[in-house]
Amino acid sequence: MIRFILKLVLTALVFIYILPMIPGIIFHGTFLSGILLAFFFGILLWFVDWLAITISAMLTIGSLGLALLLLIPLWIFGFWLLPAVALKLLAHFFPTHLTIVGWLPAIWGGLVMLFIGVLTSSFKKLFPKR
Repeated sequence: MIRFILKLVLTALVFIYILPMIPGIIFHGTFLSGILLAFFFGILLWFVDWLAITISAMLTIGSLGLALLLLIPLWIFGFWLLPAVALKLLAHFFPTHLTIVGWLPAIWGGLVMLFIGVLTSSFKKLFPKR
């Protein structure tokens, strides 16, 4: 539980302080709206990941594996785009709290969120489950 709260608070702080430093990303709100955005960003990122995996599996099965010739390079070079898609969706669903103008700021913000995700994955070592 403590890992979830720490990740949520760190992501909210990124929404409030770090992402607005990127030209084209504007955060409107308080710390509570940052927590709200962090929570829904996690849900949207999970959904975008699930959708990408599902489509990849369907294409692979439907083409009897031939789609892997295209999908493997896409996954290797394009996995960092998934947080950008989640950020754009979040800005679409919560326009009063987050504004992202264009895809380039979303990609930069997605890279920041990807870095935060890698950073917070180390919380498992710091706070093991009991």
